[in-house]
Amino acid sequence: MTALLHLQFFQYALAAALLASIACGMVGTLITVNRRTFLAGAVSHAAYGGVGLAIFLGMPVLPVTLVFTIAAALLMAVIVRRLPARADSLIGVLWAAGMSAGILLVDFSEGYNADLMSYLFGSILAVSLRDLIIMAAADLLMAAIIFFWYKDFLAMSFDTEFARALGVPVERMHDLLQVLIAVAVVLLIQLVGLVLVMALFTIPPMVAETHTRSLGQTMILATLICVGVTLSGLALAVAANLTSGAAIVAVAVAVCMLNAVLTRRRPRNFPLA
Repeated sequence: MTALLHLQFFQYALAAALLASIACGMVGTLITVNRRTFLAGAVSHAAYGGVGLAIFLGMPVLPVTLVFTIAAALLMAVIVRRLPARADSLIGVLWAAGMSAGILLVDFSEGYNADLMSYLFGSILAVSLRDLIIMAAADLLMAAIIFFWYKDFLAMSFDTEFARALGVPVERMHDLLQVLIAVAVVLLIQLVGLVLVMALFTIPPMVAETHTRSLGQTMILATLICVGVTLSGLALAVAANLTSGAAIVAVAVAVCMLNAVLTRRRPRNFPLA
């Protein structure tokens, strides 16, 4: 294990785990407290269409998938706002359509099927320096956005009607949250893959909110839990020769179960202070 720390690809993997944990801690908390797990799941699976498009066009996967996923996330936000009665069904269609389009586009891309599984189940050991730079820039941008609109996110997370009464543009904040979800999903693609991304969005914030009393505290603790989970899972994968994404999520599930046993308190709403 010590020898691996001197290898460049393993150093990149550790950096990717840290950067992805920061994104997951911030955005995953907003997803959990705003009960948008289904939408986040739809965005994460629709993102596969962006992966397929990038492979089909022979372009860098990360930027192409980012643009595609943001567009899909905003389309879902419009559907939720304008067609609430049919939103679940229509978003389910987009969920399936994104996955299907991604697979078909990869099928039409000759000689690229070898890397297909890495985007489904993750391949953190394949992260490049260019990916790390993009991830770091995206983390800074998301942190700046959340810091600037923190009070609006806090009010929206507490109660949407109360937020409207305070003058918070709730619909616009929902759109902004969709964009943040899309960015975080793309950041996590190479860490744990599209199939397992929801575990890191939900488990660390769910564990964190049983030990904190504010939205900001939950984001910080969820980030720290993500760091511990991803590094532990990566170590387990290396030691036991396991798939890294599956090992990371297995550790996260174990932490969640242990926390449920040790703490039986219910999650609580955050005070507006």
